[in-house]
This record gives sequence, structure tokens and C-alpha cells, in this order.
Amino acid sequence: MGLMDLFKKRNSGNVAKDRLKLVLVSDRASCSPEMMEKIKNEIIDVISKYMDIDTEGLDIQITQTESESDNGMVPALCASIPIRDIRHTM
Repeated sequence: MGLMDLFKKRNSGNVAKDRLKLVLVSDRASCSPEMMEKIKNEIIDVISKYMDIDTEGLDIQITQTESESDNGMVPALCASIPIRDIRHTM
């Protein structure tokens, strides 16, 4: 998340849409919205160390997928993270 992202104005429609996504995802994972927000922020923090990402385009969802060990359907974390640039610092 860049410094300028803190000052961007977001319209109420986008804020409501993000909140609804968070509620749906947390419901599927039997996880609180607060925990989902923490997970999302930690993912952003870690990836931002290595890449410049588009946080507005970030999409993290919990879906259901077939288990490889015959446990039936299990939750899976799916993330779509648009990358603007890769940081070349070591």
C-alpha cells in the first residue's frame, strides 16, 4: 500500500461492495470479518516487501475445493493480486 493510497477517496458504493465481499468470505470460512481483514492486511504487507501491488484491484476469497485426501469439500484461499512492478532490492 503506497502513501498516496491512504488519501484516495473511495465512493460509498465501493466501500459497501468491499464490506459485502468480506462478510461473504468470512461466512464461507466460518471466520470473523475482523480475522479476514487481518489476513488480507498481512498478505498485502508481505507481498508489498517484494512487489508494488495494486491494492484497489486486490481480491481475496475463500472458496470450496475438493480435498485430495477424501475429506470432501474444504475451504481454499484464492487471491488475485495485480502486480505493478517487482522490487529489485536484496
